[in-house]
Amino acid sequence: MTHPARRGRRGATGKGARNRGRYRLPLRYLLPSTLLVALLAMLMLRGYVHNEIEADHRVRPPAPNTRVPAAILSGGPVIDARSATPTTRRVPANRIVLTFDDGPDPVWTPKVLDKLKEHGAHGVFFVTGAMAARHPDLVRRMVDEGHEIGLHTFGHPDLSYQSTDRVDRELSRNQLALAGAAGIRTSLFRPPYSSSSPALDNRSWPVVRHIGGRGYLTVVTDTDSEDWKRPGVRAIVERATPEGGEGAVVLMHDSGGDRSQTVAALGTLLPDLREKGYTFTRLTTALDAPSAHTPVTGFALWRGKAFVAAVAVSERITGVLVVGLAVVGVLVLARFGLMLLLSSVHARRVRRAGFRWGEPLTRPVSVLVPAYNERECVEATVRSLAASDHPVEIIVIDDGSTDRTADLVEAMRLPGVRVARQRNAGKPAALNNGIRQARHDIVVMMDGDTVFEPSTVRELVQPFGDPRVGAVAGNAKVGNRDSLIGAWQHIEYVMGFNLDRRMYDVLGCMPTIPGAVGAFRRVALERVGGMSEDTLAEDTDVTMALHRDGWRVVYAENARAWTEAPESVSQLWSQRYRWSYGTMQAIWKHRRAVIEGGPSGRFGRVGLPFVSLFMVLAPLLAPLIDVFLLYGLVFGPTAKTVAAWFGVLLVQGVCAAYAFRLDKERLVHLVSLPLQQVLYRQLMYVVLLQSWITALTGGRLRWQKLRRTGAVEAPPGRAPAPRPRAADGGSGAVGRRPYV
Repeated sequence: MTHPARRGRRGATGKGARNRGRYRLPLRYLLPSTLLVALLAMLMLRGYVHNEIEADHRVRPPAPNTRVPAAILSGGPVIDARSATPTTRRVPANRIVLTFDDGPDPVWTPKVLDKLKEHGAHGVFFVTGAMAARHPDLVRRMVDEGHEIGLHTFGHPDLSYQSTDRVDRELSRNQLALAGAAGIRTSLFRPPYSSSSPALDNRSWPVVRHIGGRGYLTVVTDTDSEDWKRPGVRAIVERATPEGGEGAVVLMHDSGGDRSQTVAALGTLLPDLREKGYTFTRLTTALDAPSAHTPVTGFALWRGKAFVAAVAVSERITGVLVVGLAVVGVLVLARFGLMLLLSSVHARRVRRAGFRWGEPLTRPVSVLVPAYNERECVEATVRSLAASDHPVEIIVIDDGSTDRTADLVEAMRLPGVRVARQRNAGKPAALNNGIRQARHDIVVMMDGDTVFEPSTVRELVQPFGDPRVGAVAGNAKVGNRDSLIGAWQHIEYVMGFNLDRRMYDVLGCMPTIPGAVGAFRRVALERVGGMSEDTLAEDTDVTMALHRDGWRVVYAENARAWTEAPESVSQLWSQRYRWSYGTMQAIWKHRRAVIEGGPSGRFGRVGLPFVSLFMVLAPLLAPLIDVFLLYGLVFGPTAKTVAAWFGVLLVQGVCAAYAFRLDKERLVHLVSLPLQQVLYRQLMYVVLLQSWITALTGGRLRWQKLRRTGAVEAPPGRAPAPRPRAADGGSGAVGRRPYV
């Protein structure tokens, strides 16, 4: 804490000055601290409501049912385990209780409610607390229109895997959301992933007993419409119709995916069964039992309302306020200045006369293509490799694909292409499998959605003429840049990634060999233990490990690879969330390099601080530029605020134009740069913040497969003819530089 020292330097003396100091400092730091704490709390709440912090997607397979009473296994779908002797009940004949799970959903629940209202029918909605807290208006509508509400846990975990404390938390938080949304409690409960009474087993039965001990009726089902399979409207109607006039608890869904068939099926089912003499009622009405709803009053009601209100606010948070605008300006300008200065140094080294890495490398290399469900893209990928002007061995490692990716590659029957199949184990395991099967000492790695130019492999491997080089980063470029979001990513790749790589190359601390285009000396990989599964950014992890082992990592700007970037905000969010979180994991994993000696210590005291500052810390501060723009537009001084904002934009534009010039790219895409700064970078900042929250709270983030379209089939806009090899070694590779 440096506050007292600051007061001393200002020369504040005497009792009055000390009192003023104690008064000023809390006010000075109260607003930033409050905003930071509020932001962290709201993002944590968002992560919890979106089931990211306590997420558990395991589903237990069936188990023996020897401990379940026979009367329960042969009984009805309503289980009363509130007493020492559990009993069951069935719905009387000619009565149907329609039940809907997993909602409320903002798209499909209103349509379901409209259908029920149209036909004068009532049902039971088993809501999750997470969805109820996010859509309280739909819960209120359910209650107002006479439907019954049941609990379906807060986050939809399989309760047979959970402790009794976790079960109690799921129930209490589900009730909290229900109280805040509709002002009621309910005594009905349905466990996630449940089916019928005969399906109860030794794992699920103790959960039912425990829930009964908490005063709930457990409601399963005896008629499953199987609408979650989307088998068609007719099939849903047939499966939801009881036989012979029997009563039934019918399972349907109003959330969890596309429920258009469910809505359409209700339009047929309700009038058809009503003509057959059925009535559609609430569960307690069908059983002639007291209402399941109990009004909530007093503190419990206000506590629920406060929770729902906090969730509503957290859903709308998109910006970050952490420090002052002056700090942001200094960091942004410092980064751009370094990028311009060091990139120009790199460019001069590349172009200087007499440069050579060593003897031109002409021997064959192995190219590894890890693929998981890449059927849309892999054919273009493999054909681009087969057209390479450098001798290559191509190994496609099929990581348990379910779309017959491997079959497609084998059917191509291209010479020099091998397919290695394995059970799904993740990208690092697939790459390690490929390394074991590779026949050559240089290994090129790429993604299954990437296309190489004919000269890419040759350009990529030339730096290995220097025996100190352990890995080479290629020039990853966005192939699908025609859309607005693609153009924004194109700017980011050229300016943010490739210009950064030039800077890091000069500094000798390049943090990442891109998964889309990179090459490694096999012995270097073996010395660091291959591709690690410790982080979600295995490319950054292995690059840092190579630095610490004393290898040079360089950038080959002419080794171009065209990759398919995400085409939707949700896909982009998933990709960048993993990248950000994985980078944090890699920095933490290699943190001891800061106190070590030799090459490891050099990287730790130069590379890790740069990476941490410019890739993890500084981006958290930049949104204040836009926040203060809005503040200035509303409260003034407007002219100075706008001038300052455009001044920063001008610096970014100059930096971007220089990066495009180095990459020989057309400047037309920079037209969208101002809009990118307003919209796109805000998304990136929020992604990084959420990664911070995940890391600080110990949350887990899984690999998420991005949906590919196969849009990148060939390098757009250029004829990738091989460049001539000059006698002086001018192969077009990155220029030689000292090991700095």
